[in-house]
Amino acid sequence: MHEHEHGHEHEHQHVTHAAGHDHHAMMAGDLKKRFYVVVILTIPILLLSEMIQHWLHFSFHFPGSQYVLLALSTIVFGYGGWPFLNGWAAEMKGKNPGMMTLIGFAISVAYCYSVATVFGLQGMDFFWELATLILIMLLGHWIEMKSVAGASRELELLVKLMPNEAHMLHGDHIMEVKTETLKVSDLVLIKPGEKMPADGLITEGETYVNESMLTGESLPVQKSKGDAVIAGSINGNGAIRVSVSHGAKDSYLSQVIKLVHDAQDAKSQTQLLADKAAKWLTLIALVAGITTFFVWWMLGKDLAFSIERMVTVIVICCPHALGLAVPLVVAKSTALSAKNGLLIKNRTAFENARKITTLVFDKTGTLTIGKFEVSAIVPVGEWSVSDVLQYAAALEQNSEHPIATGICHKAKEASLTIPPVENFRALPGEGVTAMVSGKTIKVVSPGYLETHQLSQPAGTPADPTATIVYVLVDEALAGSIALSDTIRPESAIAIQALQKEKIKSVLLTGDNPQVAASVAKQLGMDSFFAGVLPHQKLDKIKELQARGEFVAMTGDGVNDAPALAQADVGIAVGSGSDIAAETAGIVLVNSNPKDVVSLIRFGKATHRKMIQNLIWATGYNAVALPLAAGVLYNMGILLSPAAGAILMTVSTVVVAVNASLLKMK
Repeated sequence: MHEHEHGHEHEHQHVTHAAGHDHHAMMAGDLKKRFYVVVILTIPILLLSEMIQHWLHFSFHFPGSQYVLLALSTIVFGYGGWPFLNGWAAEMKGKNPGMMTLIGFAISVAYCYSVATVFGLQGMDFFWELATLILIMLLGHWIEMKSVAGASRELELLVKLMPNEAHMLHGDHIMEVKTETLKVSDLVLIKPGEKMPADGLITEGETYVNESMLTGESLPVQKSKGDAVIAGSINGNGAIRVSVSHGAKDSYLSQVIKLVHDAQDAKSQTQLLADKAAKWLTLIALVAGITTFFVWWMLGKDLAFSIERMVTVIVICCPHALGLAVPLVVAKSTALSAKNGLLIKNRTAFENARKITTLVFDKTGTLTIGKFEVSAIVPVGEWSVSDVLQYAAALEQNSEHPIATGICHKAKEASLTIPPVENFRALPGEGVTAMVSGKTIKVVSPGYLETHQLSQPAGTPADPTATIVYVLVDEALAGSIALSDTIRPESAIAIQALQKEKIKSVLLTGDNPQVAASVAKQLGMDSFFAGVLPHQKLDKIKELQARGEFVAMTGDGVNDAPALAQADVGIAVGSGSDIAAETAGIVLVNSNPKDVVSLIRFGKATHRKMIQNLIWATGYNAVALPLAAGVLYNMGILLSPAAGAILMTVSTVVVAVNASLLKMK
């Protein structure tokens, strides 16, 4: 049952994500079909229209020709105009008049008036204008749907990363199973060149893995026994066995796809602004259209001329480009980000990246590699180096902290046997304590010594960048262990790039002021906060905000959660599957500080594209409306409804093309 549910859920997820893209692709296909039918029918409509015959100086009439013209135009109106009439009905039902209301209203007025002329009303029919108007509208919508489907296709590529089948190992047998049926602890074989079917840990073999589609990191990563692999990444030259760590629906890739999908659906402030503008434009178009009709009619123009002006105004003012200005940029930027290892969970946070004035870096794991190595052990009194290391490793053996990992790694290298511990507990912000062989052992930070008035031992390493922990046996100092963390080579480049963007960089660390000052100076940072305990990080962010700074915080999302939530923009950094940084608006898959700069630059570029599109869409309407209404009629400039439709379509295409030009530097 469980297996079936699991598979079914994943299948559903696949379907949902594919649905958006398929829906647009299907609509594009439908519009294309209607467009071709209308093209064929428009030719005889043009030939039978009196106005066209008059312009081209030819005459073509036969008994009942006006009824043939009516029949053909009725098919064009009913079949070609159906998407717009249907959309109009839906908008009216939802009390949400928009673009479809305008088009539906315009073509209905043109059609009804033209039918009336066939049955005796004085005036020229509009059939040829109706047909060309519907034709151009269909073409415009078809192009638009293709653009939207294209923007969603980036997401589809992510969905397709997941292979359909996996080689599951059952003893010596290999079974071909559907990827979505894999469960935690299943063992799978991945042959050279194949995609990883699930997140997991390598149990056998070594290889190079290409994770570029998931993390944006172009170089293949070397992996061997015990290393984690991500679903969707591509195996290199070695065959490996992997123990599955997440079922399909919980895999890193599935979470990325869900994040991208949610972010594309989420409406940011800019989007809401565009929606509001589109609503106003709909009202303006209807009011301007009806006003235009009455003005021309009262000025003594005939009914046909007045209706033509009204139809042109309404068509040209469709808020089509405005409606698409932001969503196309959103779809493109979200998918591009995901491909480059930036996962946007909160659209507003991403768009606010352009406002950042101060960027707070949590030191460990962001600016530094986060891998501590023991650089010196100084015992005190009767204790030896191995005693100090043995006690420290005993307490740190169950911790995931980088310092703990460094101490345990050193103990392993020295082949020390780690004694068991009892009554283990954490001393928040100060260290850990436990009973080992009947003695109370503590591994603490320098802050603990100060609080308890214990003097630092002579011979403590002088390296200012080292992190030092002290080992206490029954409250007496037994020795100190110095650990060093290497600064990432990309950190200095990232800080310089931020300075070019006029963004201040601040270091936030629990280390002592000497370490903090040394790292900040080495990287050329603006300032630092040292000796900050986890619960104080939040206060430091508030302090900066009180000074009027727009603060972004980067952290690993564990003890930084409150600070990440408090920051104006929270950026969680964490490689691989550590995507569960719930409080951050943006997740950087790689712990590379250069990605933070890319994020800010890309946020600015995305916002620029949105504003360009909004300016174009509104500016176009401001010029087109008076022209359509006929303000330049006395100068001989008059737009036909078809010309209005062409202009509207061109404005939409400009917006779509501009969105597609968005690139990530």
